[in-house]
Amino acid sequence: MERAVVQITLIGLLLALVTTLPNKDDWDIYSFHINSTVNSRYATTVITSRVANRMDVSKEIEFQVRIPKNAFISKFKMLIDGQEYDGVVKAKEQAKRQYTQAVSRGQSAGLVSSVGRTLEEFKTSVTVAAHKKVTFELTYEELLKRRLGKYELQIHARPMQPVKDFKVDVYINENAGIKFIDVKGGLSTNAMANAITKTHVDKQAWVYFYPTEDQQKTCDGCGDQGMNGDLVIVYDVNRDTSLGDIKRSAGYFVHHFAPSNLPPIPKNVVFIIDQSGSMHGRKMSQTRIALIHILNDLAEDDHFGLITFDSDIFHWKRELVQANKENLNSAKTFARGITDRGATDINRAVLEGARMLNAHPREGSASILILLTDGDPTAGETNLERIQSNVRRVIADKFPLYCLGFGFDVNFEFLKKMSLQNNGVARRIYEDSDADLQLTGFYEEVATPLLTDVTMIYIGANNLTQTNFSQYYNGSEIVVAGQITDNEIETFTPQVIAVSTSKRVVFSETNTTVDSTGTMSDSHIQRVWAYLTVKQLLEKELQLSGPEKENVKNETLRLSLKYSFVTPLTSMVVTKPQGENTDVLHKPKEGERQLSGLPFGQPLGRQTPWTSLSARQGLSPAQPGPPGPPGSPGRTGQGFAVTRLLTPQGSGQFRTFGYVASQDPSGIIPQLQHRRRHPKVKYDQYDMMPDDVDLGLRYMPLPTYDPAIAKTVDMDIAYTILPTYEPVIAPSYAPLYHRFLLKTVNQSLPLCFDVSGDVGLKLFHHPNKELSVNGELDSVKHGGFKRIVIHVKPDQHIEVDAAGITVRDGQRATSHTGQDLLTIGSVTVIRRNKEIDVAVGDSRMVILVQEKDGQEFLWPVLRQWPSNTSVTGILALKPAVYEEVQQTPIRKLKINNQDIFVTRSTAVDYSIVSSPTLDCWLLSAESALQRPLEDFIVSQI
Repeated sequence: MERAVVQITLIGLLLALVTTLPNKDDWDIYSFHINSTVNSRYATTVITSRVANRMDVSKEIEFQVRIPKNAFISKFKMLIDGQEYDGVVKAKEQAKRQYTQAVSRGQSAGLVSSVGRTLEEFKTSVTVAAHKKVTFELTYEELLKRRLGKYELQIHARPMQPVKDFKVDVYINENAGIKFIDVKGGLSTNAMANAITKTHVDKQAWVYFYPTEDQQKTCDGCGDQGMNGDLVIVYDVNRDTSLGDIKRSAGYFVHHFAPSNLPPIPKNVVFIIDQSGSMHGRKMSQTRIALIHILNDLAEDDHFGLITFDSDIFHWKRELVQANKENLNSAKTFARGITDRGATDINRAVLEGARMLNAHPREGSASILILLTDGDPTAGETNLERIQSNVRRVIADKFPLYCLGFGFDVNFEFLKKMSLQNNGVARRIYEDSDADLQLTGFYEEVATPLLTDVTMIYIGANNLTQTNFSQYYNGSEIVVAGQITDNEIETFTPQVIAVSTSKRVVFSETNTTVDSTGTMSDSHIQRVWAYLTVKQLLEKELQLSGPEKENVKNETLRLSLKYSFVTPLTSMVVTKPQGENTDVLHKPKEGERQLSGLPFGQPLGRQTPWTSLSARQGLSPAQPGPPGPPGSPGRTGQGFAVTRLLTPQGSGQFRTFGYVASQDPSGIIPQLQHRRRHPKVKYDQYDMMPDDVDLGLRYMPLPTYDPAIAKTVDMDIAYTILPTYEPVIAPSYAPLYHRFLLKTVNQSLPLCFDVSGDVGLKLFHHPNKELSVNGELDSVKHGGFKRIVIHVKPDQHIEVDAAGITVRDGQRATSHTGQDLLTIGSVTVIRRNKEIDVAVGDSRMVILVQEKDGQEFLWPVLRQWPSNTSVTGILALKPAVYEEVQQTPIRKLKINNQDIFVTRSTAVDYSIVSSPTLDCWLLSAESALQRPLEDFIVSQI
C-alpha cells in the first residue's frame, strides 16, 4: 500500500474548526461532533466527522480542519469500510523523501496555512467508493493560558453544510473548584442561545451545544452552508491558597501559581512607538487611540515615559515622570500629534527606552519596556543579530521587553527572539477595525504587576520547566511542571520566593494546603509536563546557536516523538488505501413495547385489610379492572381497590405517595376520587407515625385513626378518613421514589423533589404538536424512565427503551437497535452509544441510557430550547429562582413570595453522562414545581 504523509504542526488558542466543502449532490456530512475535555487547564479535543458518498461512483472526499496555533495534534485516523488508517508521528526528515517524490509526480503536496489570528488549516482527502462512508477523527491537546483572570476555551464551527447530527460537548474538571463559567461568542447569541445548556457543580462543569439542522441555517452568520461562528467557554478556578494548585502523582507534578490577594506594585513603563512612513493611515490612527486609552489607565503612583521614532528619536520628556493629571494631559496631547514619516531605527529607539528605565531606579516598583513597530529596521543599525545583542546587553535581565508587531510586514521572528531573550513575549497586532482594542488588551495583561523576581523551588524534583520569572501580573498564571525524584512524593517540597512591593515573600506548604491528587492519572500529568517542556524548548532553540541549539533541538524532537506531538520538528504520516496520492503538509510559521392505551403502575402493597380513604360522595361497589394512575379514581379488581396512602409532610400536612390495596369484608371498596388539597390531621392521633423512608424491612407503618377525628378533621374538599382496624405493620413493597433536579441560575444549590411510583409523566409538549413526549418511570429506586414515547401524529409515534427504538405507524411496527439515523415525519432520531438524539424544528432532546445496580434506564434532557415559550412538561421547566430567608433552626426558602421549608439532601444528575451526585434543597414536588404534580402526570403515555 502507498503511504501518504500528512505533516501537521499547529499551535494556538483552543479553537476547533472542522471545515468540509462538499458538493451537496455528491457527499453528505451526516455527523459532526466536537468533544473537548479539560482537566486542570489541560484540554484534549476530539473532532469526529462522518461523511457518506451518496453517488453511484467513487468520490474524493476532503477533510479540512482549522486548529489552534497553540495546540499539538496527537492523533489522526480515518475509518473506511471497516479498515482503520492511523497516523504515525515521525521526524520531519523521514518524510522528506516521500514529499519530494510526491511533488515530482505532480501530486498535491497538501496544505497547512495560517488562517486568521489564531488558526492554522489542515486539509487532506481520500477517495471513497460509491455509497460508502468515511470517518475522520482528529485529536489535539493544549494547556489553556490564563489571561485577565480567566481561561478561554474557544470552539469555532463551520462545517459548510447543515448537519443532522451536530453537537459540541465540553467537560471541565478543576480540582481547585470552578469559580465561574460562562458561554460567549457569536454562536451563543439570539436564537442559538437556546441550543446551549450549561451545568456547573463545584469542581465540574458541562457545556452542551446541540443546534438543530434548521437552526444551523438561520442563525447569525449562518445560511444554506450551515454555521459559521464560535463558542467561547470562559471560566476561572478558585484560588483559596497562596501557594496555588499542585497536582502530584507517583512520577510527575504540575503547579499552577496565581495568588490574587497581593497589593499591586507601582510600575515604571516606557512606550516606544514606531512613527515611520509604513504606519500611515489607519495603523497610526488606531495607535493614537490605543495610546490615549492606555495613558488613561495609568495609576497615579506609576511613572512613565513616551518615545516615538522613525530614523530619529522624539521624546515627550527625556526622563520618566509621575502619572499625575497634569503629566497625563500633556502626554495625551503629544500622542494626538504623532504623525507618520521617515525610516525605522529600532536599535536606537529600544536602547534609549532602556536607558530611561535604567536611569530611573525606584525601590518597590516594577519596570516594563513596550515596543510597537510595523516593519524591519531600515535606518541606523540594521543587522538583526547585532540589534538583539545590543538590547540584551543594555537590559541585562533587569526588566522585560514586550514587542508588538503591527501587521504582516514586520519581521515577527526577529521581535519574538528579542522579547524571549529579555524575559518578555511578542504579540502580533492584526490590521483590523479592532487593532486599538488589541493594543489596549495586551497592555491590560501587564498593567498590574503583583510580584517581581519570582523563583519557583521544588525540593525532590528534577527535569523542571521554567522556574524563574521576572514578573507576575494580576490575572495571569505561572505554570511549572517536573518529575518527582525517584517517585518519592513524601520528600517533594514546593516553595515560591518573590518580591512584593519592597519586601521578600515566601509561599510554602507551611502556610497553606497543597492538593495531592493521587487519583489523577500519572499519564495525564506526564503529558502536561511534556507539552510544557516541548513548548519551552522550542522557544529556547530560537534563542540559541551552534551545538547548544542542536542539543535543544534533539531533545525537543525526542519528546515530540515519544508523546506523539506534531511540532515544527515532526510530521504525521497517514497510511491511506492503496493507490491514494501522498499528502505532505508543512507547518507554516507565525503569520501564515405497547404504546399509548395501556395502563401502567402496579400496587405497592399486598391485598390486606388496610387503612383506606373514601370521598364524601360515598362508597362504591367493587368493579373489575386494573389499578388506576395517580390522581384518578381507584380502580378495583376482584374486590380490591388501589388508592393513595396519605403521609405527613410539614406540620400537620399530608401528601399522597404510592399505591396501597385495601379490602373490605363486605365487598364495598372505598375510593379516593378527587384530590386537590390535603386533609390536616394532628400527628398525635397516630398509633404509629407514617414515614417517607424505606425502613429496610420492606414494611411501611400504617396509621390507626381515632374514629372521632373523621368528624373533626379540617376538610378543604370532599375527603373523609374512615375508621379502620387495629394498629398494624402491614407488609409492603418498599416505597419507590425518583428524584428530580430543578436547575438554578446563580443560586447556591439546585432544588430537588421526589416523584413516587412508576407513574407516567408529561416530559415535553409543544403547543403546535410538533413534538409531544411522555415517559414512564421505572421500578428502580432513584432510577429513571423505562420507556419514553414520542408522538409525531395521532397514529404515528416512536417508543424508546434501553434496548432500542420502535417506530409505530398505525398497526405497523419497526424495530431499530443499531446506530441508525431515522426520520419519522418532522422528527429526526439518531441513536448513538448510550444516547438517543431527537430533533424536530427548533427543539432537540437527548435521551441518555444510564445504569444503576446493573439495570439500565432512560433519562431525557432538553439540549435545545424551542423559541416558543408556551411549551410545557417536566423538561420545559425554567431554572428555579429562590431566596434563602432562614438558615436556622430550619432552612427556609422564599419561592414566588412563598416561604417553604427545605432540607439539604443529594440527587444524582442523570442529565450528565457521568451522573455526578449533587447537593440540593429537597422540598415537595408541588413546592418545587409551583403547581400540582398532577399537571405533569399522564394516564397514558
